[in-house]
Amino acid sequence: MTLDLAFFAAAIPAVLISAASKGGFGGGAGFASAPLLALAMPPAQAVGLLLPLLMLMDLISLPPYWRKWEWRHSLLLMAGGIPGTLLGWWVFGKISPDGVRLFIGLTALGFVLFQIARSRGWLKPPDSDPGAAKGLLWGTITGFTSFVSHAGGPPASMYLLGLKLDKATFQASTVLVFWWINLIKVPAYIEVGMLNRGLLVPILILAPIAVAGVFAGVWAHTRVSDRFFFALTYVLLAVTGAKLVWDALI
Repeated sequence: MTLDLAFFAAAIPAVLISAASKGGFGGGAGFASAPLLALAMPPAQAVGLLLPLLMLMDLISLPPYWRKWEWRHSLLLMAGGIPGTLLGWWVFGKISPDGVRLFIGLTALGFVLFQIARSRGWLKPPDSDPGAAKGLLWGTITGFTSFVSHAGGPPASMYLLGLKLDKATFQASTVLVFWWINLIKVPAYIEVGMLNRGLLVPILILAPIAVAGVFAGVWAHTRVSDRFFFALTYVLLAVTGAKLVWDALI
């Protein structure tokens, strides 16, 4: 891996966006990190590089939201995340680097469409408790999309939003769920080679940025409007998603 200007131009914003989102600012905008980083390095390496940084962010994010989560539904998502992770592990072993690039790009574009549909009222979470079966289903989808491109935010949000949780409880629940899902991804990432010693130096370089970004996100969670942050992230996702799809197909 070459640690050049192009790498850091993609990696630093990617880590900051993800870290701020983990801290509670910008909601699920952290999904932009993998597509952005995949522009500067092989997609599998990009996803692998982000995992230890996300786990570091998880450890920092847990204390401010400790025990503020909604236990029952968080556990359902966490249980569903296990088969979802196993499915992602199996699928990843079957697709080429361009296949990974295409999946990340299409998921990025799908995320933008998902947010547009939700903001326009075309897609609404259920009005009542979605129940255990749906919790496990959404957890499986969350685990699968999180494995391939750290894109578990939208399915987890669709399930949790139906519970009408307050902002702090919703954020605490997502922090807990993704702490668990990121943890169980580690053995699989090592086995398929997405996480290896060659990533150690860039991980160590980017770790302080991840820590600073989480604290900034926690501070901004209740103090700063995230409307502009969302808009910028969606534009970024649309552009990077389209670029990844184009690169995969040509």
